[in-house]
Amino acid sequence: MAQQDSVMNVRKLAATPRGVGVMCQWFVERAENATLWDTQGNEYIDFAGGIAVLNTGHRHPKIIAAVTEQLGKFTHTAYQVVPYESYVSLVERIIERAPVASPAKAALFTTGAEAVENAVKIARAATKRHGVITFGGAFHGRTFMTMAMTGKTAPYKRDFGVMPSGVFHARYPVAVNGISVDDAIESLEDIFSTDIAAHDVAAIVLEPVQGEGGFNVAPQELMIRLRQICDQHGILLIADEVQTGFARTGKLFAMEHYPDVKADLITMAKSLGGGFPISGVVGRADLMDAPNPGGLGGTYAGNPLAVAAAHAVIDVIEEEKLCDRANKLGAHLINVLEDLRDTHSFIRDIRGLGSMIAIELNTAEQVKVVQEYAMSKKLVLLSCGKKANVIRFLYPLTIPDAQFQNALEIIKEGFAAIATKKEDMPA
Repeated sequence: MAQQDSVMNVRKLAATPRGVGVMCQWFVERAENATLWDTQGNEYIDFAGGIAVLNTGHRHPKIIAAVTEQLGKFTHTAYQVVPYESYVSLVERIIERAPVASPAKAALFTTGAEAVENAVKIARAATKRHGVITFGGAFHGRTFMTMAMTGKTAPYKRDFGVMPSGVFHARYPVAVNGISVDDAIESLEDIFSTDIAAHDVAAIVLEPVQGEGGFNVAPQELMIRLRQICDQHGILLIADEVQTGFARTGKLFAMEHYPDVKADLITMAKSLGGGFPISGVVGRADLMDAPNPGGLGGTYAGNPLAVAAAHAVIDVIEEEKLCDRANKLGAHLINVLEDLRDTHSFIRDIRGLGSMIAIELNTAEQVKVVQEYAMSKKLVLLSCGKKANVIRFLYPLTIPDAQFQNALEIIKEGFAAIATKKEDMPA
């Protein structure tokens, strides 16, 4: 069986480009909730969740049932050609729950990058302006527009030439790196004075909790001041909730953590579909109506199977109280990580909301030690951060308590493995 994986890896390298980076050297055979089984029958605990796609776990029975029922009806018509009720009822449910000003409207797409691109299109159509401001460390996608918006060069923008114009990056406040809210706002004002006039900016886009950037949480003060600046200059505030949405932070949307601030537009994807590709934009109706008919859409936008899955995802989150579950699991994880910080000096920071938790170490090499140890014990962990020195935890919120505790014990052992190699580690 090991030889089979070896052969498959050779085939993978021969057939797929190196630009598609792959972390695991084994191949998945099946999955259930928080468990993966490889082609050799090995069982893994999944703390990656398909990169924040599986808040409701792998193959949740209610999601599978909903998609199976839809399969018996139709799989595709293109909503723009022949519409269907499930699309309309899904956007109605999103509008009802999203923390945006009423009246609101929503549209469905396929990927997170599509959602972000369409939010920019909506903002430009509504404001008749072109400029977009995002933040250092941000991740918004891999298409050309969203690459330009992403605040990290390698690996996302390196080698791909000139990015689309009109995109500028402010500093994102990260206390452990000595970047304050005042620093962030000052950098924004610098953009207005040196790069683009405020009256030419269509939107400021940010993640309430940065994903690839290292799970940096936007301070309340930042959100309040950004809202004030946007209101002062007629700029739209767009919250990219592709990774933070659907119970990950202990709220259905992370923007609910900022009760004094409402975004004009919110993008979503990932866990909305529970493993099926779907994304969306929700926002003020007057803004959503700005593009002319045909200006928004896509062949697979709001695919019927993914729409059925999304309906079931919302049901599961509410029926199983996954927002409460996210807070409970996250609090337990934080306690474990704080205990580790008491004994390991190489831990720089612990941060997050709900179950969107990360721990920052001194070096990327230290993160690799933990990842490799975890993998040897059949636990899948992801890294992030501009220096790849952050471990992020994206377990399904439906993970059984015993399995969750088992994973935490492996993590503790992984940090002990760093301590045993400390003399070999860079300072």
